Amino acid sequence: MIPFDFEYYKPSSVQMAVELFQSLHKQGKKPMYYSGGTEIITWARANSIQPGAVIDLKFIPECNVIEMQKDKLVIGACVTLSVLSAANPFPLLTEAAQGAADQTARNKITLGGNICGKIYYREAVLPLLLANSRMIIAGIQGIRETSIHNVFLQQLRLENGEFLVQILTDRGYLSLPFVHYKKRQIGNVGYPLVTVAAIKKDKQIHTAYSGVCSFPFRSLVMEQALNDSSIPLAARIEQAIGKLPAPLLDNAEGSASFRKFVLKQTMADAVQILERR
Repeated sequence: MIPFDFEYYKPSSVQMAVELFQSLHKQGKKPMYYSGGTEIITWARANSIQPGAVIDLKFIPECNVIEMQKDKLVIGACVTLSVLSAANPFPLLTEAAQGAADQTARNKITLGGNICGKIYYREAVLPLLLANSRMIIAGIQGIRETSIHNVFLQQLRLENGEFLVQILTDRGYLSLPFVHYKKRQIGNVGYPLVTVAAIKKDKQIHTAYSGVCSFPFRSLVMEQALNDSSIPLAARIEQAIGKLPAPLLDNAEGSASFRKFVLKQTMADAVQILERR
């Protein structure tokens, strides 16, 4: 149960949502945008956040689409991971989405919510980083389109009052050879030790990671090391791990040393499979 009162709004257009936020912000109500809401509800129950108003984006048509527009796949930020998986327009994204939480939670978690979340893992962003997806973002200055690499730097970095409307992915990325691994310490439940997503494009292997550091990421310098075919694979992997953007996580899911061991094995599996394709 959420231990405080708040106002609830459900705008039916992007402009209405932005204007509502600005108005509520000026009133000092600390508004928050809401799509799936799983993290917001958890924080609110723990009294970690106390918004005076919540703006539900699920009633905005643009936020709920899954469709091809010319040569681009368009996915609305409020599409749930379950709906996304059932539609399966981007198989690597489907695998990543199916690995997040359990089925009941995926019925609520949205693609935008997973990307915008604060939890370490946020696995659904990995295929989008690999596919150089474009983000449609709305705010008081209007609607803008930008590369995911411009706004996702450890987390999605939006200006105050902005929200993610849609994600665009070029058709060419949707059917590339890929692998996806999610390694847990025990069984098929719980948070991962390591998640690795990888694609092969133009004879080069591209990789993205979750659970390795305290944020999901793609690293071009790690990819450069992995694609250096002049040295053995084990040496490539050691070089790549030496270029991690932050320390390895060391938490209840596994120690940093064990996580490194699992990461090395997973990277080897990914590279070996994609090199044969």
